[in-house]
Amino acid sequence: MRRQGRAATAVLEDQPGHLIRRLQQIAVALFLEETQAHGITPVQYAALQAAQRQPGLDQRTLAGSVGLDTSTIAGVVDRLERRGLIERRTSPTDRRVRLLQVTAAGQALLDAVVPAMLKAQRRILAPLPAPQRPQFVAMLKTLVEANNGLSRAPSEG
Repeated sequence: MRRQGRAATAVLEDQPGHLIRRLQQIAVALFLEETQAHGITPVQYAALQAAQRQPGLDQRTLAGSVGLDTSTIAGVVDRLERRGLIERRTSPTDRRVRLLQVTAAGQALLDAVVPAMLKAQRRILAPLPAPQRPQFVAMLKTLVEANNGLSRAPSEG
């Protein structure tokens, strides 16, 4: 039984931050379960998908588009490159900048993983009544967009 009054608002299980963190853990677990045959993490998927959507973007832009800091994205791109899923190419206008290009193998992986990724998304939302699912996603977008600037790595996308 929950306590009444001011103390009731301090119950961990009633805190949105705690619930969002738990939902994120669940979302990652479902993604990994559904995509295990492909050996890709949610962060790697996001980076690969963003690079595919914007061929020739640089790592800093990629980091901003998926809401990751530049040091984290560097490690993600390193792993994707080692797997032959993405290539770094020297920029024709600035030799210090590396532009990212999804390889044929990377595109094939994206094509193969999308059905499993979508299944994971459906499983996340499955406990909600069908008419509430789009509304819930819209509310999540509102919260993310309104609080984006408070992130350690705000998304620029």
